[in-house]
Amino acid sequence: MTLFDVQIAWVNWLKDQKRCSAHTLEAYAHALRGYVDHLGQSLRTDLTLDDVVAVSSGDIRSWMAHLRNKDKPLSARSLAQHLSAIKSFHSFLDLHFDRPNAQVALMRGPRLKTTLPRPLNIDQMQGLLNETRMDSDQDDWEGARDEAVYMLLYGLGLRISEALSLKVKDAPLGDSLRIIGKGNKMRVLPVITAVREAVETYRRQQPFALQPEDKLFRAKRGGELSPRHVQASIQHLRSRLGLSDRATPHALRHSFATHLLGAGADLRSIQELLGHVSLSTTQKYTQVDTEHLLSAYAAAHPKG
Repeated sequence: MTLFDVQIAWVNWLKDQKRCSAHTLEAYAHALRGYVDHLGQSLRTDLTLDDVVAVSSGDIRSWMAHLRNKDKPLSARSLAQHLSAIKSFHSFLDLHFDRPNAQVALMRGPRLKTTLPRPLNIDQMQGLLNETRMDSDQDDWEGARDEAVYMLLYGLGLRISEALSLKVKDAPLGDSLRIIGKGNKMRVLPVITAVREAVETYRRQQPFALQPEDKLFRAKRGGELSPRHVQASIQHLRSRLGLSDRATPHALRHSFATHLLGAGADLRSIQELLGHVSLSTTQKYTQVDTEHLLSAYAAAHPKG
């Protein structure tokens, strides 16, 4: 097989066996193309599979230095993702072609700063939801649509892509909703009344003739609603409400988890609701909640 054939086989393996999302597939394929191009330029040759298998840790470091020194240098997190893609490719070569490279397997990526989720507090969240329908530049159905999307993010803890993946046939919502999340992992979420009512209000008001398989949420002219619209609409709202730049669509999902934890929900349940593979990912919310408690204590206690 040629190097190009192996690259295609790797992407198909990620898709079919590892069940990576479309976003991950695109990012990993992009990283590998850049890696192969850089190696070809460094070696000044038409790269073969043997050349790639024989790379050294120095070749990898040279490639990462190239990524750091571009006109638009990559962040540490993006560098880590690129290295993860390359290690995955070499792991695939080892597993399916018996072509190991121990030096690549031992490479370490940049040290990443641990970042905590940045949720809105309950008052900020309520203010954002109340303000959604107050935009005079929008039709009533558009305000109802935005409110329904926000309620799915905050009321069910969905990602934007998950909320916008809902189809016409999924509504009216029942007592539970089946969501296919990252890695094609399925989870079943209980639907609270406020979410059900918000989605139903939008469904009744939207003006388009849609088929059962069409996406439920539509843009002003009838096309599918994009994640960029949701991001821009919340950016507009946070400006009107004087909220910080932490008020993003994903912050609504963080708020869902943090507020549940503050109300006494256990971590394992929150993990299942969010669709996290690892409990350690969900445990970040305990640090957020602890910080909130300490802040409230310091503000309220006479000796704080």
